[in-house]
Amino acid sequence: MSLTAAPTTSEVLDAATAVVEQTVAPAAAEVDRTGTYPRADVEALAGAGVLGLLSAPEVGGAGGSLADVAAVLETIARTDASTAMVTLMHFAAVSVIEPHGPDDVRREIAGGTHLSTLAFSERGSRSHFWAPVSTATAVDDGVRLDAAKSWVTSAGEADSYVWSSRPVSAEGPMTLWLVPGATPGIAVAGSFDGFGLRGNGSSPMSADGAVVPASARLADDGAGLDVALGTALPTFLVGNAAVSLGLMEALIDEAATHLTTARLDHLGQTLAEQAPTRLAFAALRTKVDTTRAFLADTLAALGSGRPDATLRVLQVKTVSAEAASDVADGVMRLCGGAAFRKELGIERRYRDAMAARVMAPTTEALNDFVGRATLGLPLFGGA
Repeated sequence: MSLTAAPTTSEVLDAATAVVEQTVAPAAAEVDRTGTYPRADVEALAGAGVLGLLSAPEVGGAGGSLADVAAVLETIARTDASTAMVTLMHFAAVSVIEPHGPDDVRREIAGGTHLSTLAFSERGSRSHFWAPVSTATAVDDGVRLDAAKSWVTSAGEADSYVWSSRPVSAEGPMTLWLVPGATPGIAVAGSFDGFGLRGNGSSPMSADGAVVPASARLADDGAGLDVALGTALPTFLVGNAAVSLGLMEALIDEAATHLTTARLDHLGQTLAEQAPTRLAFAALRTKVDTTRAFLADTLAALGSGRPDATLRVLQVKTVSAEAASDVADGVMRLCGGAAFRKELGIERRYRDAMAARVMAPTTEALNDFVGRATLGLPLFGGA
């Protein structure tokens, strides 16, 4: 697809589906086996206009919505959740860059030549992304960043990082920066060998006296948490739910194929013809469909500005992550030893599905936010 003119969202969605079939699917098992970053997948998605899905038409992007983001991520995740996670973290970063970043970077993103990601989680505050302990200090030639980031997707691969720190001088918990990947003093500080999502390049990173210009700041000093909550967090939570949904659909499809083809020859029946198997499968299918309905309701709430939109956003990742874990476990049980082997693809998706519940903000943190929001308490505060 030519990117000489701003593509439509439908063109991007169609092109993404073709890339998944032609590039992502054939490489998925090897990406998982080796833990290799899926560069070819990312490049193909970039060429299809996917990196510019959220970019504004005036800079050459598709001007897509969160519903479009969810559709793309579910499509990718059905085949390879690692590539879907790389894409999700790019979208989360773009949601911050679009309203606050420089036009040249915005145009590069829209044109498919710039991959970004979030750099929020830190060793000192762990999954509490809203409480950075890294510092930003004014120096003669700009701002010095010092940090120990714990999990950065596309670490060492991204062209830029939406980077959180304590404010330079203002009140507030956080300031955000757009940090070029080639900035001296920014480095990958370890490797990633994960249980699941093995190809998403989520490694620790460090900043040791890295200096960026003051113009690298995204929004006002000290305003980073408000920006993150209003842009990156909804994109991440909705997108994460879509990744979980894609994994669930793939698991259910694999289970259906196995159950309708594997036979109990001594009974002359397929596994699907056993009533207990059908009942268990139906319960899993219903859980997937319930999750899809909740995600659709969340998108509808956001699209119409419903009063419960914020609550739905806080709930949607938890609903999807816990459902994905349940479905993965249920499919593994239903398909037994065949699922435990690698050739069906079930055990890979089982491992990938377990990641969402522990990915910041975790299920426990989000449930606490929901409890606070519905009981009239501040979202952030004491115990």
